[in-house]
Amino acid sequence: MDEVGRGAIAGPVAVGAHVILTGTDSFPEGLRDSKLLSEKRRDALAPLVAEWGTGAVGYASAEEIDERGITAMLGEAARRALLELHRAGVSVDTAVILLDGNQDWLTPCLRKPLDVRTRVGADRACASVAAASVRAKVERDSLMREAHEAHPEYAWGSNKGYGAKAHYEGIEAHGLTELHRHTWIKTSR
Repeated sequence: MDEVGRGAIAGPVAVGAHVILTGTDSFPEGLRDSKLLSEKRRDALAPLVAEWGTGAVGYASAEEIDERGITAMLGEAARRALLELHRAGVSVDTAVILLDGNQDWLTPCLRKPLDVRTRVGADRACASVAAASVRAKVERDSLMREAHEAHPEYAWGSNKGYGAKAHYEGIEAHGLTELHRHTWIKTSR
């Protein structure tokens, strides 16, 4: 599993999950952590990742992040992704769940214990985590491009909700939307 959108000031946080079965010995050529790939390359890899295995993306909204905090909502978004995998027939209860990083933000959100492990740099060293990263990034970016259509003044088509200059200029000129993480933003309005 890997998260996308943790540091954004607008839009949801997304947690991608990708299932690899024991014995899998190959992965899509060029697969890397989503941060190391151009948007064009991620979009080209996404269908190959989908063909390579089962996956899901769970989300937590800006409103939820404001109410409960980013760490709790990372866990909740991950739990939502696992529930989607469970509904797809994946035996989540017997899986090893690998989180990128050194913090287990998933376990506190679970209703029953799972085998959750953390690994710093897993998104660069493990193909399944890289696949989860690509899934989450491509889906979240698509949501932010759609949000840009409704709110072009924030330049979400290019900044995807992160704190770019054009985004802050949009906030200064037009205020905040329901997609903004209100507690994360200091404005003069």
